[in-house]
Amino acid sequence: MDRSSLLQLIQEQLDPENTGFIGVETFASLVHSHELPLDPAKLDMLVALAQGNDEGQMSSKRSSSFKRAIANGQRALPRDVLLDETGLGIYKRFVRYVAYEILPCEMDRRWYFYQHRTCPPPVFMAAVTLTQIIVFLCYGARLNKWVLQTYHPEYMKSPLVYHPGHRARAWRFLTYMFMHVGLEQLGFNALLQLMIGVPLEMVHGILRISFLYLAGVLAGSLTVSITDMRAPLVGGSGGVYALCSAHLANNWAGMRCPYKLLRMVLALVCMSSEVGRAVWLRFSPPLPASGPQPSFMAHLAGAIVGISMGLTILRSYEESLQDQCGWWVLLLSYGTFLLFAVFWNIFAYDLLGAQIPPPP
Repeated sequence: MDRSSLLQLIQEQLDPENTGFIGVETFASLVHSHELPLDPAKLDMLVALAQGNDEGQMSSKRSSSFKRAIANGQRALPRDVLLDETGLGIYKRFVRYVAYEILPCEMDRRWYFYQHRTCPPPVFMAAVTLTQIIVFLCYGARLNKWVLQTYHPEYMKSPLVYHPGHRARAWRFLTYMFMHVGLEQLGFNALLQLMIGVPLEMVHGILRISFLYLAGVLAGSLTVSITDMRAPLVGGSGGVYALCSAHLANNWAGMRCPYKLLRMVLALVCMSSEVGRAVWLRFSPPLPASGPQPSFMAHLAGAIVGISMGLTILRSYEESLQDQCGWWVLLLSYGTFLLFAVFWNIFAYDLLGAQIPPPP
């Protein structure tokens, strides 16, 4: 019997309906009746992985039983930590660095390292950062102004800037993230998005990180519309602070990267300095301006989103979010906040008689 006929016979026996899956009972009987020597701990991991699927089929998602199998079989594995791996290429060493930078648990690091695929690449954070740089360069060349761009009257006329007088143009609650006060703010946000956002996207995927980033951006503009009703808003700080606060809060205890304490201090100093500068520009602008300067409340709103919602997203690495009660509680809370903010923007400005500056 040739090879193709043998493969076809095996497929007919194991997968007669040609679904591409093997049932759990069939798989378990195969691994227990095989003649090849397998480590008992690894065998338990395979069985636990198969049993972890709700549909009774093999799956790449981990389950609690798979976690327990790995935890119980750690001593039987050839190496206890990824740092013992030798002979790795440059890219695999970078993947190992990302695992130790982003994931606080050794079991998660091993899983990510061996399951990592280069496709799809982390395109979201790179695309957002590139768009922000292009927009900044276009306005900088057009206005011939590279610092404190918001002091130029033409800059605030951009259809991307959030302005309280243009609240009906709903896209501005998100598109303001592409505009920046000046080179300093852009450089700070771009650096953090690439240093923290890209590794986070490599580990947790584009859907989770894009949702966390955009949730911080939207929460930032809506919070400004509630707490600082006269102020416009520019910059992606809401999304950046959501990523940074979620990363630091979730991974601080387990981070194994070099100079952890120094990096934490530098990050906090940079973030505090950026917030302080935003507060100074909002209330004590160094130059005369035609209206209020951009608000700083988006920074705080993004940090709150990161600490609350981000922790659930990042702690649930490679696990289903919809099966966790905490995820639905946070999603309901965020949805309630969005609904309240929408009604606030529709009715509160007129009811309170807010004196907003005329839109540019």
